[in-house]
Amino acid sequence: MISSNDSTRDSKSAKPCILVIFGASGDLTHRKLVPALYNLSREGLLPAHFACVGFARREKSNDQFRKEMEEAVDTYSRVKPVDQDIWQSFSEQLFYHRSEFDNDEGYKSLKTLLDDLEKKFETGGNLIFYLSVPPSYFPMIVEKLNRNGLIHPKEGSKFSRVIIEKPFGIDLESAIDLQKQLTKNLHESQIYRIDHYLGKETVQNLLVFRFTNPLFETLWNNHYIDNVQITVSEDMGIGTRGKFFEEAGILRDIVQNHMMQLLSLVAMDPPINLQADSIRGEKVKVVEACRPFPLYELDKFIVRGQYGPGYINGEAVKGYREEENVDPKSNVETYLAAKIFIDNWRWAGVPFFLRAGKRLPKRVTEIAIIFKRPPEVLFQSPSNRLESNILVIRIQPDEGISLKMNCKVPGLNTLIQPVKMDFRYNSYFGSTPPEAYERLILDCMAGDTTLFARDDEVISSWRLFSPVLEAWKHEANPTFPNYPSGTWGPKSADDLTGDEISWRLL
Repeated sequence: MISSNDSTRDSKSAKPCILVIFGASGDLTHRKLVPALYNLSREGLLPAHFACVGFARREKSNDQFRKEMEEAVDTYSRVKPVDQDIWQSFSEQLFYHRSEFDNDEGYKSLKTLLDDLEKKFETGGNLIFYLSVPPSYFPMIVEKLNRNGLIHPKEGSKFSRVIIEKPFGIDLESAIDLQKQLTKNLHESQIYRIDHYLGKETVQNLLVFRFTNPLFETLWNNHYIDNVQITVSEDMGIGTRGKFFEEAGILRDIVQNHMMQLLSLVAMDPPINLQADSIRGEKVKVVEACRPFPLYELDKFIVRGQYGPGYINGEAVKGYREEENVDPKSNVETYLAAKIFIDNWRWAGVPFFLRAGKRLPKRVTEIAIIFKRPPEVLFQSPSNRLESNILVIRIQPDEGISLKMNCKVPGLNTLIQPVKMDFRYNSYFGSTPPEAYERLILDCMAGDTTLFARDDEVISSWRLFSPVLEAWKHEANPTFPNYPSGTWGPKSADDLTGDEISWRLL
């Protein structure tokens, strides 16, 4: 996928700014955010005038914070080991501010610190606030930032931008309420809803692949495509996230956000230009065209599951109900498969199959475009069965694109066999793609919203899935667990595709 400032990166580069990370003592800051900033610095992509402030509750000095962040970068950066010369320069831009999130005095002292750093680093008053905190804190933090003069008017010469992490609500009602609360103190253009899937290299390439290759775009419709399968499979369980997952489930955690973003990118029509709102506008049209699930026969369109004990890579693992901080009688879904129809001219009649799950046999995220099977009248024989052409876009791991097609086997007989053409980013370009957070943070600094979710995208997706969550509340308790760890989900998921379509073997 490309954004409006890819082709003009020199003229629309990251602007001078101070980035404030709320929740700086948390896991995301250590694993993703500071390593991303370090790598941007290493590649010369951070603005020349830049500083970063960690905002958290724990007491620590600037030096302690810098030491912790160096250890985090050394552990989690995609490029190791830490280059000490680069780190020395970068660490001088790192600062720490201790405060409770609800303490007004903490925001007043934060403003004093930011004013001092603005003069020192000549950042022009530009501010970015990354809210790496539970969503319940979003409205309060934004209100206190605004009250203390840290949210600039959107029309001014300096900017204030707020990055928030999912979930953006837990259902339609809460998503609308969150939007109302945030926009009391922010304009929509100042809100950057981050979805790290959109920062992945293969996802960014989706629109380039489609709209610069007429070979595929001319076939990208219901005349040639039989079905589309999007899979987000994880072999890991929920680990230490039991408390979070008990409130979320796989629908809220993966399907409503990540997978619907992938679906909209696959199915969208060409935008009129590469401006962020043009691209996001086409994505919204896709989500709004998704047919509501018929609640009177919901099990024909959505299957949910929960993993039990089983084996992953030959090792015994426990079931979801035995995980830490999980109710022993929990009915939270760790697997979901859905059949979605997009009621527009391009996709009428083409089923989109989504499946996501924990404790499946392998870790893989991919989009598979299954083309219609060719007539077999020319090469029909007992030894030949023509297979569908399949285009696979692998998002993780081993990012790349493959195409399966039918070919004749060398020899005197007319034997036909499917073969695969395979393109892999790492082997072809010989470099490690940047982490998703590197791209997304850089785009926020440049003011490019292309890879961030817009409010109507979020609301439209919740409008599709909230009735499902409500229906589950009134259903009899499902028979959980209903799939052993290390398998591809409950047996009923196979019935979802019907007799003529099967889930792709991964």
